[in-house]
Amino acid sequence: MGEIDGVRVGNFHTAGDTTAFPDGSERTVARIGPTWVGRGIYLPGWRWSLHAQPAHGRPSEAHAGFVLSGQMLLQAVDGAQVIVGPGEAFYAPPDHDAWVQGDEPCVALDFPLESSGR
Repeated sequence: MGEIDGVRVGNFHTAGDTTAFPDGSERTVARIGPTWVGRGIYLPGWRWSLHAQPAHGRPSEAHAGFVLSGQMLLQAVDGAQVIVGPGEAFYAPPDHDAWVQGDEPCVALDFPLESSGR
């Protein structure tokens, strides 16, 4: 990580903050100054409520994201669903569930909101 006049650079390859899920999916966090960016590589069959929530022991937090490849289905508490695909940005409210849609891994970035503390 480098710093020039307050500019900070993070790197997913050297971040050292990687979570491996039981199904082989993984999420890496690059810390950049006072914030972070997450990159998930989620395999077909991955689901937040099955593969991530048990380890975290809490409901999902609100966050914004951007899908690089594959598709993710997001489900709100009221059951409403939306599929997010490559090139699409999204906002996921607190307590949502999400899972990979289709047979291709989903690679997505996620960004914290002021209320999420990660």
